[in-house]
Amino acid sequence: MKLAYSNRNVKGYLLAFFLLFGVLTVASSSAQAQYPGGYGQDRRDDRWDRRNDRNRDRNYGYQTARQQGYSYGMSTGAADAQRGQSFDPQRSRYWRNATEGYNSSYGNKGQYKQVFRDAFEQGYREGFQRFASNRRGRWWPR
Repeated sequence: MKLAYSNRNVKGYLLAFFLLFGVLTVASSSAQAQYPGGYGQDRRDDRWDRRNDRNRDRNYGYQTARQQGYSYGMSTGAADAQRGQSFDPQRSRYWRNATEGYNSSYGNKGQYKQVFRDAFEQGYREGFQRFASNRRGRWWPR
């Protein structure tokens, strides 16, 4: 009788132990899934960082396109006015190519060219006006 009672007692303890072990295992795995820093969160953070890097490069690329375009336009416009040529920014190879300073990390090349050309035309106009206004009878656009 005593042996049957102790056997039942051991089975009860084993059952309680395995039940507690199972509950703790399930609880710890669901807790890891809820808190940041798990495997899935790291992947999302990496994607976010890469997206931010691309956006930063793209914005830097457009800023570079504006600076490069304006600078080349200003010097080309001034040179054309000094030589007595007519106002024509599209005559310049810099305007036609529009890739000075371009890097593939900046994004879409077509958009870079458009920003470069817009800035080039503005710089060309200002450079041309600066020198053409000093000459009598010269036409320059406003």
